[in-house]
Amino acid sequence: MREIIRQRINDSIAVKQELIGNETLLNAIDELSNEIIRTIDSDHKLILCGNGGSASDALHFAGEIVGRFQKERPAWPVVVLNADVATLTAIANDYGYDDVFARQAEGHINAGDLFIGISTSGDSENVYRAVEVAKKKEAKTAALLGKDGGKIGKQVDYPIIVPCMNTARVQESHIMLIHIMCEIVEEKLG
Repeated sequence: MREIIRQRINDSIAVKQELIGNETLLNAIDELSNEIIRTIDSDHKLILCGNGGSASDALHFAGEIVGRFQKERPAWPVVVLNADVATLTAIANDYGYDDVFARQAEGHINAGDLFIGISTSGDSENVYRAVEVAKKKEAKTAALLGKDGGKIGKQVDYPIIVPCMNTARVQESHIMLIHIMCEIVEEKLG
């Protein structure tokens, strides 16, 4: 069992080592951090969503933005589309699961807001449809993705792609990147 533990820690380190040298990714994180700052600074909000572990990551991200990450500062506005179970299940029942985020995006997103989807595959249909709605509503769009970024990576303004095929390693990297972006935003706005 200890060998499995050591190997998974080493696997996670190896993915993160690859990220350090990925200039495209580093630039994308910097650009998205600046877009988050512009969004908050102009009194607009972040809209987040994901499925499964990525839904938990969206909630975690929101907690750091609304609450605080490391510094005392005012709360900033975030809506997490996967947080409201009653709305989520009503929309899934009436429209289908592919539309659970798009329908909410239609009601919550305004021009000037920033939509951030999280999808380890880059191909989650419900996140993709929410991106389409956000673009129609003239919001900026971003996504934390894995693999090659999938179809979502081709559609968003700010794709953050962890180029790894293993879902667990991608999710571990997403949390690290969320923390980095929160730190940057707090340093500049806090």
